[in-house]
Amino acid sequence: MPLSLPDLSAHWYAQCVAHTDSTMFQLRRPEWAERPETFALLHTDYQTAGRGQRGTVWESAPGENLLFGIVFRPTFLPAAQQFHLSEALALAVADAVSPYAEGISVKWPNDIYWHDRKLAGMLLEHTLRGSRIAHTLAGVGLNVNQREFVGDAPNPVALRQVVGHDVPRAALLENILQHFEANYFMLQRGGAAQLHARYMQCLYRREGWHAYRDGNGPFTARIAGISPQGVLTLERPDGQTNGYAFKEVSFLQV
Repeated sequence: MPLSLPDLSAHWYAQCVAHTDSTMFQLRRPEWAERPETFALLHTDYQTAGRGQRGTVWESAPGENLLFGIVFRPTFLPAAQQFHLSEALALAVADAVSPYAEGISVKWPNDIYWHDRKLAGMLLEHTLRGSRIAHTLAGVGLNVNQREFVGDAPNPVALRQVVGHDVPRAALLENILQHFEANYFMLQRGGAAQLHARYMQCLYRREGWHAYRDGNGPFTARIAGISPQGVLTLERPDGQTNGYAFKEVSFLQV
């Protein structure tokens, strides 16, 4: 049986299905983007073609985790500020899982971490109309009740492994979506600066010197800032700063 539909406001249209190829594939169909509600949600208990960042496969045991996509129309937001939507969604997931465990953070740009292990990942795709965003498609995978991981992902963890017992998925999904709705309407009211400040407070490695790697090799740096476009600025011990777009730099564990 698929996950029960969460209790959401009238701003949402939602479907939960037992399995599909990919929620993001399905949400690209016109009937989803054209729905009158502010948000259209598709959740599945199992994906046959789910993917993570950099084209990797997202490992998820059937019926144990949260796998969902959302399509919406943030036409109020300039294309140059699209990273605020990533912040809004990442904070929604982080805020929903934080009551279960300490050590939750957002790893730039939008992974959710428990200490140095990855709890969730997300992808956002934007369709532009001139200088504005016409549609945004967001896909989220959150490890909830999976007991073990057998793939080659380097550092996955599930919430159950952290807390030692199963976590109710429907309630967790409802909480995530309520947080995202609140963050989204905050953006619409002009609250981008407030949202960005919260994102920076929740950021993984927000303090101290850490190991990174770019096209020139490994180096040590600290986070100096993140722009509204999502560019990560790293400062090296000699004071040199460099800005990085997604995929131009990687975080190293030591």
